[in-house]
Amino acid sequence: MHRPRPIYASSIFLIILAGLASRSSFASHLPEFLATYSGDTLWALTVFLVLGFLFPKAPTLTLAAAAVAISFSVEFSQLNQAPWLNHLRQTLPGKLLLGAGFLWSDLLCYLVGIFIGAIAETLARRWTKPVSSHNEI
Repeated sequence: MHRPRPIYASSIFLIILAGLASRSSFASHLPEFLATYSGDTLWALTVFLVLGFLFPKAPTLTLAAAAVAISFSVEFSQLNQAPWLNHLRQTLPGKLLLGAGFLWSDLLCYLVGIFIGAIAETLARRWTKPVSSHNEI
């Protein structure tokens, strides 16, 4: 498998915009369920896509496993309340990358986001697979 980097870069950009919108005043226009859980789901999807961009030949399952490991590590790191880490989390980049507080529901959101990415990638690969031609003699 070889992932097209321009498509992944565009997807990452759009997913980040959607994730930021889900955490902005736009969230009040979303159903409560989406407003609550879409940001974390899209965050994990972004992790999956960034890994796909960085490692275009890696198997989908490997990327998914790495994305789960990264996402879960970030979430569990929120249990660590070291002053320097809390200070970092109070900045906008720190909050976007590291989160603010541990929630069990975030782990489920991460799994859903990564699953969406892996399934979409698998389906896209099947849809774009070249059709072999058979020459008749």
